[in-house]
Amino acid sequence: MKHLTPCETHTFLEQRPEALFVDCRSTIEYYFVGHPLGAIHIAWNDGEDWEVNPDFVAEVKRLTDSDPQRPVVIICRSGRRSIEAGEALEAAGFKDVINVLYGFEGERDEHMHRNTLNGWRVDGLPWEQS
Repeated sequence: MKHLTPCETHTFLEQRPEALFVDCRSTIEYYFVGHPLGAIHIAWNDGEDWEVNPDFVAEVKRLTDSDPQRPVVIICRSGRRSIEAGEALEAAGFKDVINVLYGFEGERDEHMHRNTLNGWRVDGLPWEQS
């Protein structure tokens, strides 16, 4: 799995429009916190019990037309869940999986707040809130 900063990821996505950009955060995070423009939502964990989505890999396969060579870029809140999701894709045969370091909201600062140090939003990359 490759790891790119948000700015590197944005450049990669501009250069590789065939890449699938997956936001693997929960439904609530995706809609209420916001999400990168162009990211498709497929939750890795969701619901009351924060269970792993048993259909995650199948959904990605469907959206990539089962092409294991198609790049898949994954983002979450801070870059941790996306590693787990990426590992599942690699185990399923995907060859070009990219994790977005620091995720959408970034690491916590000394006050335990996100959106201050790094991440997609802090870097000023395009996003929207639904």
